[in-house]
Amino acid sequence: MSSQVRLRLLPRARCMFDEPVQVKVAGLRSRQMVTLKARSTDEKGVLFSSSATFRADGSGQIDLERDPSLGGTYTGVEPMGLLWSMRPDTLHMKFQRTMSLNPHMVKISVHEEEKQEGGRMLAEVTNERLLIGDGVIRRTVGEENIRGVLFTPPGEGPFPAVLDLYTFSGGLSEKRASLLAGRGFVVLTVALYGQSDMARNIKEIHLDYFEKAVEFLQKQYKVGGKGVGVISLSKSGDLALSMASYLQGVEAVVWINACSANTILPLYYQKSQILPALMIDLSKLIPTESEAFNTKKVLNDPRAEENEATLIPVERAEGRLLFVVSEDDLIWDSKAYVDMMVERLQRHGKDNFEIVCYPGAGHILEPPYGPYCPSGFNAVVGVPVLRGGEARYHAAAEVHLWKKIQEFFRTHLSCEATQTKAKL
Repeated sequence: MSSQVRLRLLPRARCMFDEPVQVKVAGLRSRQMVTLKARSTDEKGVLFSSSATFRADGSGQIDLERDPSLGGTYTGVEPMGLLWSMRPDTLHMKFQRTMSLNPHMVKISVHEEEKQEGGRMLAEVTNERLLIGDGVIRRTVGEENIRGVLFTPPGEGPFPAVLDLYTFSGGLSEKRASLLAGRGFVVLTVALYGQSDMARNIKEIHLDYFEKAVEFLQKQYKVGGKGVGVISLSKSGDLALSMASYLQGVEAVVWINACSANTILPLYYQKSQILPALMIDLSKLIPTESEAFNTKKVLNDPRAEENEATLIPVERAEGRLLFVVSEDDLIWDSKAYVDMMVERLQRHGKDNFEIVCYPGAGHILEPPYGPYCPSGFNAVVGVPVLRGGEARYHAAAEVHLWKKIQEFFRTHLSCEATQTKAKL
């Protein structure tokens, strides 16, 4: 390494996963061309990496907030491009960072430009990206047949409460829940199957399980307000809408790229089936050159007469609904499903919803600054599938949506203490 070259991450090299950092290089020759690289290994041992080529200014400095990448895994001025443009070393792998106690460690380095890969390293720094903030309490939940993890923010509260449904990735994902807790929410993330003593596979879903989770959250001593929020993605989106439609205490729902009908598995409540399942037709899988399939038309049409019973009676929901649509979603036709729900709500005189659309974004919108993964294995169809989106636009959507989610919950799950805190 060159002792003269300095690579810095500002304001510090240790930060929260959802916080940006400023990458700066100093001590280069005037107008020197160099390559910056980032690399990280996820929980499954998959290596993710990125690179970008830069030209230093007249004083030998590079600032990623100012200077464009001239080539690599991204181009143009993108301050966090090295992180979101990281790609897996194996095709169709999703970035896995689900345990809140394990930070996302990213090595960022600057190298002499060399036409062949492997130019001499001039400097290196590690960005430690935490998933759980200082003072956030993590507690495993196993009572009342609920299996999950509860995250409680530091401070006296009261805080708004959110139920995180990340139910169809198998087991538990703590990332979104722990990060939300760091932003002032009491969050419970629950498993539906495959966790500890739970069944490895399920053939039906019972809304009673989620009702118990809502009641459990409401009893937590730092929770303010009568109701809870629910955040969902993909299949869990129809579960969130069903909760809002059939259960008490659901005051705000974030629905991200999901369906207007109950999908895949029948839904029961109080031992009776309330919604049959909208099924898939594997003959509608569309193959692509990447060997991943486009599944956008695989779900049967919920508007067809034979499928009408699967539609969620969303007009019954009294809480606020935030519909989030990625316009380049290649998993499901999310935009069409939102249009169906809006038409149904308006027909019943309801206006308790808002919509946010993201052109160029793909199916899985998560907390920002993780690697963008355009494809991955899907257990329902049993093959790798395209998620859609273009990395640059998808990354920008995640930044915007993360702020939008927090604002939405603070507004519609507000209690006196959080309103005061939000103004500080």
